[in-house]
Amino acid sequence: MPKDRVIPAEEWADWPDERLLDLRMCQLGVSIEACVLAERIAELQRDLDARGLDAFKPHFWLSDEWFSPDAVPGVAIPFYLAHPRLERLERSFMLEVEGGTPEWCLRILRHEAGHAIDNAYKLRRRRRRQQIFGPSYKAYPQFYDPKPYSKSFVLHLDSWYAQSHPDEDFAETFAVWLSQPDWRDRYAEWPALKKLDYMDALMRELAGKPMIVRTHRRVDPLPSLRKTLRAHYERKRRHYGLLHPDFYDRDLRRLFSDADAYHGNMKAARFIARVRPDVRRMVASWTGEYQYTIDQVLEAMLKRANELNLRLTGPEDKTKADFLVMVTVQTMNYLHSGRHRVAL
Repeated sequence: MPKDRVIPAEEWADWPDERLLDLRMCQLGVSIEACVLAERIAELQRDLDARGLDAFKPHFWLSDEWFSPDAVPGVAIPFYLAHPRLERLERSFMLEVEGGTPEWCLRILRHEAGHAIDNAYKLRRRRRRQQIFGPSYKAYPQFYDPKPYSKSFVLHLDSWYAQSHPDEDFAETFAVWLSQPDWRDRYAEWPALKKLDYMDALMRELAGKPMIVRTHRRVDPLPSLRKTLRAHYERKRRHYGLLHPDFYDRDLRRLFSDADAYHGNMKAARFIARVRPDVRRMVASWTGEYQYTIDQVLEAMLKRANELNLRLTGPEDKTKADFLVMVTVQTMNYLHSGRHRVAL
């Protein structure tokens, strides 16, 4: 077969992961128009139209991740959302599918639309915009240290994402303005209300006005990406590996095992995902720490348990009790190690 021949989805939909990983991304025969993403985008446009922004028409394309490039009034959507088989592959390697539910996908689309409208009307050039949100030219950090208690930023995406960069603050504020009609009440007495008031006035000013930047340029569209899915996931997993791979190995192996005798038992990663909400809440209650901090520990453990292919060795209730103790201890170690940072 030609190296870069596009392969229809019906051909590879039943392939095992190992075979699928050797496909180049440009070979994936998927499109926005042929999947649920078309309806998600249509819903976003209805939101925009309802808020008076019917002249703002962002364009969309598939790529390797979510992003809105500088000077482009459009949004790249990760390829895995275009087919259920690719979603399963994403979950297998990343343990979650970012944007994998209708509500989550729309939250991200609204955020990315904030970047796109920023580009479409050259808003970052406005002095007041820079004064309210900070300078766009500020370099993006590799990691950021969120302050969960801060009321100077809106809450939309997880991990207090508005705190990562001034442009993300703008996009998050736009998303809240667009999707939360009660924002004025919800953020009453928050310093972040000043940003929402500015956004409201700015969007009223733009209502009905044609876009200044109308290019339909696409950055890194899926048909241009020649890297294999294997190479893609190796890079992605390395990027999000916030802790040293074997940081939790000893403790995890005390509770779980990869021995053949337990092959039929539940995977440890699945067990951790199942008890994660309860454990996060209980450890937060015991330690007085933010649930976000505890969730970083749980995420790292879950990823490592999956990599080691560990499985339960005993009853779930006893394992959960022992796991609670382990997470409590590791949460305190995590805090003292200075690792409470989020990767961008």
